[in-house]
Amino acid sequence: MQTRATPVTPSSLERFNAAPAEEAVATLLTCLNSHHWAHRLASHRPYPDLPSLLAAADEASYDLPPDDLTKALAAESLPPLPEDTYAAAHTALNAAYAAYEARFGHAFVICAEGLSAHEALDRVLAGIRSRLTNDADEERLVAADELRHLARARLISLLRGAGP
Repeated sequence: MQTRATPVTPSSLERFNAAPAEEAVATLLTCLNSHHWAHRLASHRPYPDLPSLLAAADEASYDLPPDDLTKALAAESLPPLPEDTYAAAHTALNAAYAAYEARFGHAFVICAEGLSAHEALDRVLAGIRSRLTNDADEERLVAADELRHLARARLISLLRGAGP
């Protein structure tokens, strides 16, 4: 994921680095609902720059204990559909989401950050179709990787001042 668009200001990273630990953890939990991940990132502050923080976030997400991954997946919501999506697409996606949740026991997660609404819809459709064929272990790895991408995108957005 690239970090080009709106630059992270030194003051936003400085505020994150200087925030009380509880505040930093609460902020991080808006990016990924994992206490393990949030506490690990907060405890390694200060970060000299955004790439260092993102590298630490990636590393911490790879080390999520199974229970934390389960909780993080449970906290995710379904990706939104574009407003002008046909009713048939809503029906088909709702059925696919239900099949996914029944098969894997958690919400379908996919990072579509930076895509237009229609590109995101295409990515969601293709992703859910292909991932429904995964076995449970394989899908858990794919979902964990998507969570890592989501957390990274949310962290960038947060430090750019756009909020989670």
